[in-house]
Amino acid sequence: MQNHQQKRNWFARHKVLTVILGFAVLIIIGSAIGGGSSTKGNKATSATKANKQSQIAKIGQAARDGKFEFTVNSVKCGETSVGGDYLKTNAQGQFCRLNLSVKNIGNEAQSLLADNQKLVNAQGQEYSYSSTGTIYAAPSGSTSTWYNDIKPGNSVNGEILFDLPKDQTPITAVLHDSAFSGGVKISLQ
Repeated sequence: MQNHQQKRNWFARHKVLTVILGFAVLIIIGSAIGGGSSTKGNKATSATKANKQSQIAKIGQAARDGKFEFTVNSVKCGETSVGGDYLKTNAQGQFCRLNLSVKNIGNEAQSLLADNQKLVNAQGQEYSYSSTGTIYAAPSGSTSTWYNDIKPGNSVNGEILFDLPKDQTPITAVLHDSAFSGGVKISLQ
C-alpha cells in the first residue's frame, strides 16, 4: 500500500498546496498580462484623467461611454413617494429623478440597464437606482430607462429614480453603457 502512495503524483498527494500554487500562478500570469507600471504610462494616465475631468459634461450636453451617448436633461429631487393608487412606493429618504436621453452610437444593439447608473453626492458616496421607484414612476408599459435593448442609431428617453437621504444632493451622475465600461461623469450642478 505504501508503495502505491509513493508512486502517486506529488500534486495528487498535496491537494491543498496544489490549489494554493494554482492561485499563485494565476495571479502571476494576471500581473504579467496586466503589465507593470512605468513612469511614462503613469504620466500619460494622469494627463488623461486630468483632461477627462476638465471635460465633464453638464446637464444638456452629450457625453459618450462605449456604445452610448448620454444626455442628462434634468435632475429633480424631493419626492417622498411615487406610483398610483394601487402600486405605490415610498422613499427611505427622497427620490431624485434623473431624466435622460440615451442614443446607441455603436454598430450593434446594446442593453441599457438602470443597474449600471449611479448618482454621487459631494462626499463621493454612490447611490444605485431604486428599482421599485423607477418602475412605479414609469408611464404604463414603459421600460425605456430601467431596461431597454437599444438598436444602432436609436434613442430612448426616460427617467431613472434614485433614493437618497433627505439631506443629500447629487452633484454627479456616473453613466455606463455596461457594467464593465469606464463610465462617463455628468455634472448635475
